[in-house]
Formats: sequence, C-alpha cells, structure tokens
Amino acid sequence: MDRNTKNVLELENAKISKLLMKYFLPAFTGVIINSLYNIVDRIFIGHGVGAIALSGLSAVYPIMLIFLAFGMLIGIGSGVRVSINLGKKDFKRAELVLGNSFILMIIVSIIITSIGFSIKDPLLHLFGVGVDTKEVANEYLDIILYGAIFNVVGFSLNNLIRSEGNAKIAMFSMLISAGTNIILDPIFIFVFDMGVAGAAWATIISQFILCVWVIVHFRSKRSVIQLRASNFKLKGQIVLYIITIGFAPFSMQIAACFVQGLFNIQLVKFSSDIAIAAMGIINSIAMLILMTVMAINMAAQPIFGFNHGAKNFLRVKETLLMCMKAATGIALVGWLIVEFFPETLVKAFNSSSEELLVVGSNGLRFFLLALPVIGYQIIVSNYFQSIGRAGISTLLTLLRQVIFLIPILFILPNFIGLHGVWIAEPISDVGSAIVSGTFIYFEFRKLNRLIANK
Repeated sequence: MDRNTKNVLELENAKISKLLMKYFLPAFTGVIINSLYNIVDRIFIGHGVGAIALSGLSAVYPIMLIFLAFGMLIGIGSGVRVSINLGKKDFKRAELVLGNSFILMIIVSIIITSIGFSIKDPLLHLFGVGVDTKEVANEYLDIILYGAIFNVVGFSLNNLIRSEGNAKIAMFSMLISAGTNIILDPIFIFVFDMGVAGAAWATIISQFILCVWVIVHFRSKRSVIQLRASNFKLKGQIVLYIITIGFAPFSMQIAACFVQGLFNIQLVKFSSDIAIAAMGIINSIAMLILMTVMAINMAAQPIFGFNHGAKNFLRVKETLLMCMKAATGIALVGWLIVEFFPETLVKAFNSSSEELLVVGSNGLRFFLLALPVIGYQIIVSNYFQSIGRAGISTLLTLLRQVIFLIPILFILPNFIGLHGVWIAEPISDVGSAIVSGTFIYFEFRKLNRLIANK
C-alpha cells in the first residue's frame, strides 16, 4: 500500500479522535509557528526600537490581513474542493483544482502588489496611521508588498498539502519558514541595525523559502496529487468552484482588515497612538489563543470534506462534536490566563512604557471578555465551509466581524470613550454566538436524520 492510498483510507476508516490528534499536532505546531511571523516582529521592535515603532508596525496589520484574505480565498477554497474530490475518489478533478488554484495565486499576487503600491498612502491614512507612525509604517509596507506573491502562494499551497492528508509535511513547511524568520529578525534588526526594515526583510525571505518548499512538494512523489502544467489553463467552472468556498474565509479576513482599521481610527480618536500599539499586542495574544482553535479547524477540514463527500455522516457528526468541545475548552483556558495575568502578557512585548502597560492590560481584559464563546463559533463556521455550504459560513463570519461589531464600534465610544472601543468586541461575540448556536442546533438535527436514513 503506497502513502497516498494510506492517507485516503485513514480519512475513511480511522478512529476520529486518533485522526484528529494526528492532524491536530502538526497543524497546531504550524499555526503557532506561523503566528510568530507578526508576533516576533512586534516583540523585537517593541523592545529594540520602541513603543512608537510598535504602533507603526501594528498600524500596518490590517494591510497584512488583506494578503492573508487572498491566500484564504484560494488556499482554503481549493483545499476544501480537493478534500471533497478525494472523498469521491476523483483524483483527476482534484489535480485540476490544484493546477487552476496555482495560476490564480500568481495572478492575484501580482494584482495585490500593483494595487498596493498605487493606493498605499490612502490605505495607511484609512487605517488610522498618524504623523508619528507614518514613516515607520511606510518603511515596513514598502518591503512587504514585494513579497506578496511568496505570502499568497506559500500559504495557499501549504493549505492544500494539509487538505490532501499530509499534515506533517504542512507542519514542517511552517517550521522551516517561521524558523528562518525568527533567526533573521534579531540579525537584521539588531546586528545589521536595520530596525523595522530588517523585520520586513526577514519576513519576506522566510516566505520565499516557504513558497519554494511547497512548490517542490507538489512536484514530488510525497504528494497525493501532482502539480501538472496541463492543469494550468484556467477553467471558469473550476475557478468558480474554488471561489464559492473560499469566499467565506476571504470575506472574514477582508472584514477583519477594515474593522481593524476602524479600531485604529477610534483608538486614536478616543486615546492616542499608544492605544494602537496596545491593540497590536492584544491582537498578537488573541492570535496565539485562537490559532490553537484554527489548528483544530485545519485538522478537521479534510475529515469533514472527505466524509461528507463519501456520505459518511456519522463520522461528520462525531468530528463536529469533538471539535466544538475542544475549541470551547481552549478558549476558556485562554480567557482565564488573559483575565488573571494581563500585565505579564503586555510586558512580554514592551516593558519600558508605563502608559502602554496600563492601556494594554486594561484593553486586553475587556477586549477578550467573551473569549469562551468564540471557540465553538469558529468551528461551526469552518464546518459549513468544509462541507460546501459557503453561504451559511459567510453569514456567520460576517455577523461577528461586521454586522454586529461595526455599529457598536461607531456608537458606544461616543458615550463611554476608550472603554467603549474595548467592549464592542465582546458584545458582538455574544450576539453572534447566539446565532451560531441556532444554526448548529438545526444542523445536528439534519445530521441525525441523515444518519437514521442511511
């Protein structure tokens, strides 16, 4: 039995708990390491350059989310389609999805870079970059835009590696890339005295290495499906096939981008640039906690997609229940750490600014107040996305990130100032949790009927 046949049989027959753990451990390692791209940059900049430089770096964060959004549009969209086709044993169509998605990645990356340079200044202004932080933000962004193609292709293809069942290889991909970034950051920032520019160069070099690594994988015998030039000709049906699923995570990230920009604007309006630095720290801590939940999503996605495609609904239900319980437990533990040790967490990023410590620790506790109800929402949205029901997934995502949050963020600070900015997020989280719970209740009833009738 070759490796590829073994991967397919595991998705079809292996015990769910064992399968989830097998996929979770490398996914967890990968996403935690991947999240260190921005976090390590912030830690080194915060301690080595200062709080204002950290504010500038944090102000660029919404633009970085745009890169990630397009990576998700193609990488997750094609990954779900590959998993479903493998469940149907349609390897030819899975390879066609891979080839078309690769060309889409390149086209989208070129467009992002071109448009990014042409609207860079208005974007920075839109996202709340002030006079004190503009120079730093510009310096970092000028370099990062050149690496957009490595970012999008590397992230997207690595997600496809995971979708074909090669979770350990996907983990090693991120270890190699993020490990390079962690090594280069202090060298470029401190040894070469390049400051913020050094952090940017370290990031795009590490992303270039990831990009090369994942392309080589899909040309090797390690992959379940092969990257073939014969599949590079774009087909409208396949492109639509990818985008309809990828639109949910894409919309989530685009929404997160503009919401983060709105946060920056409101923070400056009701506080100062230091509050933007605080938000950068809060985002990093939230990322570390929620990336663990995202690792569960990554582990579950091929299991959901494959078994739904194979009409094995009992395994789909078992996977969903297990993931929801695990995600809620992780979110609860993260919430306890945040509520009891906020000052310690903020000091990890900058220990010299007393103002940043006060604003950051206070903001952290209130911003993540509803963390325990976020975990299962992420799982539910991913579930609907993984089985091809992109509309519901998109709706649930936008409820939390846009429909509830934006009106609250506009209105509440006018009455209670900075405190209103911080608590807008947990109020939105609670509202969307109720809606997500309603959707998943009816979904479980549907799964039970399908299981009973099979």
